[in-house]
Amino acid sequence: MRHAHLLVAILMTFICVALPGAEAAPQIPIFSSEPQAQAHCPSDEVVWLNLPTGIYHVQGSRWYGATKNGAYVCRGEADKAGYRASRNG
Repeated sequence: MRHAHLLVAILMTFICVALPGAEAAPQIPIFSSEPQAQAHCPSDEVVWLNLPTGIYHVQGSRWYGATKNGAYVCRGEADKAGYRASRNG
Protein backbone atom coordinates (compact mmCIF):
# COMPACT_ATOMS: atom_id res chain seq x y z
CA MET A 1 0.00 0.00 0.00
CA ARG A 2 2.86 2.35 0.83
CA HIS A 3 4.29 1.79 -2.63
CA ALA A 4 0.96 2.70 -4.23
CA HIS A 5 0.95 6.08 -2.47
CA LEU A 6 4.51 6.71 -3.62
CA LEU A 7 3.61 5.80 -7.20
CA VAL A 8 0.64 8.16 -7.17
CA ALA A 9 2.81 10.99 -5.84
CA ILE A 10 5.40 10.39 -8.54
CA LEU A 11 2.76 10.30 -11.28
CA MET A 12 1.11 13.51 -10.04
CA THR A 13 4.51 15.24 -9.98
CA PHE A 14 5.20 14.07 -13.52
CA ILE A 15 1.82 15.26 -14.77
CA CYS A 16 2.22 18.69 -13.16
CA VAL A 17 5.71 19.09 -14.61
CA ALA A 18 4.97 17.60 -18.04
CA LEU A 19 1.75 19.48 -18.70
CA PRO A 20 2.02 23.26 -18.52
CA GLY A 21 -0.77 24.68 -16.41
CA ALA A 22 -1.71 21.28 -14.97
CA GLU A 23 -2.28 21.47 -11.25
CA ALA A 24 -3.57 19.15 -8.59
CA ALA A 25 -7.22 19.67 -7.77
CA PRO A 26 -7.85 21.88 -4.75
CA GLN A 27 -8.37 19.90 -1.58
CA ILE A 28 -11.77 20.15 0.06
CA PRO A 29 -13.39 17.85 2.60
CA ILE A 30 -15.05 14.88 0.88
CA PHE A 31 -17.53 12.46 2.42
CA SER A 32 -18.71 8.96 1.60
CA SER A 33 -22.27 9.66 2.73
CA GLU A 34 -24.71 12.50 2.34
CA PRO A 35 -25.44 12.78 6.10
CA GLN A 36 -21.71 13.18 6.85
CA ALA A 37 -21.43 16.02 4.37
CA GLN A 38 -24.60 17.68 5.67
CA ALA A 39 -23.26 17.51 9.23
CA HIS A 40 -20.09 19.29 8.03
CA CYS A 41 -22.03 22.10 6.34
CA PRO A 42 -25.56 22.21 7.80
CA SER A 43 -26.47 25.52 6.15
CA ASP A 44 -25.11 24.61 2.69
CA GLU A 45 -26.33 22.37 -0.11
CA VAL A 46 -24.67 18.96 -0.43
CA VAL A 47 -23.66 17.99 -3.97
CA TRP A 48 -22.03 14.94 -5.56
CA LEU A 49 -18.58 15.75 -6.92
CA ASN A 50 -17.20 13.63 -9.76
CA LEU A 51 -13.58 13.64 -8.59
CA PRO A 52 -11.81 12.99 -11.93
CA THR A 53 -13.74 15.70 -13.79
CA GLY A 54 -14.29 18.28 -11.05
CA ILE A 55 -17.95 18.58 -12.02
CA TYR A 56 -20.64 18.38 -9.34
CA HIS A 57 -24.25 17.24 -9.53
CA VAL A 58 -27.17 18.44 -7.41
CA GLN A 59 -29.65 16.21 -5.62
CA GLY A 60 -32.35 14.95 -7.97
CA SER A 61 -30.12 15.06 -11.04
CA ARG A 62 -29.23 11.96 -13.05
CA TRP A 63 -25.66 11.57 -11.79
CA TYR A 64 -26.15 12.56 -8.13
CA GLY A 65 -24.38 9.85 -6.13
CA ALA A 66 -24.00 7.75 -9.29
CA THR A 67 -20.56 8.33 -10.84
CA LYS A 68 -17.85 5.73 -10.21
CA ASN A 69 -15.31 8.07 -8.58
CA GLY A 70 -17.13 10.66 -6.57
CA ALA A 71 -17.93 11.97 -3.13
CA TYR A 72 -20.41 14.16 -1.32
CA VAL A 73 -19.18 17.71 -0.73
CA CYS A 74 -20.51 21.09 0.32
CA ARG A 75 -21.48 23.22 -2.67
CA GLY A 76 -19.96 26.42 -1.26
CA GLU A 77 -16.59 24.73 -0.72
CA ALA A 78 -16.73 23.17 -4.19
CA ASP A 79 -17.44 26.56 -5.78
CA LYS A 80 -14.60 28.25 -3.87
CA ALA A 81 -12.21 25.48 -4.95
CA GLY A 82 -13.06 26.06 -8.61
CA TYR A 83 -15.24 23.05 -9.26
CA ARG A 84 -18.33 23.64 -11.39
CA ALA A 85 -21.91 22.46 -11.65
CA SER A 86 -22.97 20.03 -14.35
CA ARG A 87 -24.54 21.61 -17.39
CA ASN A 88 -26.57 18.56 -18.36
CA GLY A 89 -27.85 17.05 -15.16
